[in-house]
Amino acid sequence: MLTLFVSLFVLCLYLTAAVFSIRAAQTARTPQGAVGWVVFLISAPIAGVPLYLFLGHHRFRGYRMARKHAETVVEGIKSFADFSRPDPDMITINLLPFEELAHLPISRGNGAELLVDGQATFDAIFQAIDAAQDYVLVQFYIVRDDGLGRQLQSKLIAAAERGVQVRFMTDAVGSYGLPTSYITSLRAAGIHVAGQHEKRHPGQRFQLNYRNHRKTVIIDGEIGFIGGHNVGDEYLGQSAKFGHWRDTHIRLTGHIVRQLQLIFTEDWYWAHQEDLIDQLAWAGQESDQDMNALLVATGPGDETETGAMMFFSAITEAKERLWIASPYFVPDIDIMTALRHAAMRGVDVRILVPDVIDHRLPWLAAFAYFDEIRECGARVYRYTDGFMHQKVFLVDDTLTAVGTTNLDNRSFRLNFEAMALFFDKDAAHAVHNMLLMDFESSYELDKTLPEQPAYIRFGSPLARLFAPIL
Repeated sequence: MLTLFVSLFVLCLYLTAAVFSIRAAQTARTPQGAVGWVVFLISAPIAGVPLYLFLGHHRFRGYRMARKHAETVVEGIKSFADFSRPDPDMITINLLPFEELAHLPISRGNGAELLVDGQATFDAIFQAIDAAQDYVLVQFYIVRDDGLGRQLQSKLIAAAERGVQVRFMTDAVGSYGLPTSYITSLRAAGIHVAGQHEKRHPGQRFQLNYRNHRKTVIIDGEIGFIGGHNVGDEYLGQSAKFGHWRDTHIRLTGHIVRQLQLIFTEDWYWAHQEDLIDQLAWAGQESDQDMNALLVATGPGDETETGAMMFFSAITEAKERLWIASPYFVPDIDIMTALRHAAMRGVDVRILVPDVIDHRLPWLAAFAYFDEIRECGARVYRYTDGFMHQKVFLVDDTLTAVGTTNLDNRSFRLNFEAMALFFDKDAAHAVHNMLLMDFESSYELDKTLPEQPAYIRFGSPLARLFAPIL
């Protein structure tokens, strides 16, 4: 009887693996991902089937409903932006791909202030929270119950106690370790909380591979923040393991803040089933800096490959310079081809990555790409002054971006991300000077893969096999 039961179980397991293999071949976003899942499911079904349930979904179901609730605001932003369109004589880059990806127009009347590292970032965020009059919207991928996390908690509670409406959202995976007591204290102060402890559709238990990686703070619809920082003491450089934490946030003013706010309302509706559209301010002030800007949000709920296409559009526009800073360098075939082609065209292509390890698999996998891109003339720099976590790119002196998107498949296809793009010489100049300082704290990679230590030589090609799901 036991033998019969085991035989039936094995048969069902292989049948399920076969069904999932067909589904993976039909729905995977990349050929590499499809092949990887099919081989894994057929060769090791006892591990492949349960992992596919949690990691193998290739489209994020249901998120598009959130966008329908924001259609009137989108139209309002578009019509308002018609009065503040960029001067075409001042733009030397094709704006259409970026506007198509964002489903929003580029506008003038925006401002930006780079916030380099954690102290500057959280000083600015806490100052803005203290000055909030109507509402504060907060979203981070990771929130820890440590010194910085409790400081944020106290700032939000103080804002709520003086009558400011506060909404707080985290990601269930990123903030898995955040204790219930932290959330309870926020709710006791009248703060609306969504994210970590929300109970939603039962099918979402099989969507753990999707993560909301955005880090956003919005004050009264007038001031916005986005960048690489999460909330934890390590982001202030207080980690014994990482030491100095090199990261970049950006303080936003002008029309782009309303675009950032729109993305928050979509995330909030999905997480909390509450429509914020009529509760927020949408007709804010313009910035005296008068920069051309656009907020590009990407994620697995999109019909197209918006994350990868945003980078592809930027790379193909580069004529003289393309500098990219990312903690992870695991590009897909299209991005790798575009980078190599840019270098072959004579563009100054520089890739800045950390020398310090935070996640070993993507760190190792990157070495499998370095030789290929360096052979075409690109230069790879490895940051040595602590750990570098910023997500920044610079194209010539006409386009720069700061946000949450890493240069890897997870950011391109599995995470909800956002980047603030500025089509402005002053913004580009500021990022140029910032990255020059980072290059001074780096060394240029000059060893090929065969010259690396054995664990890199042999580990890198193996780690690259996991690139489709890293």
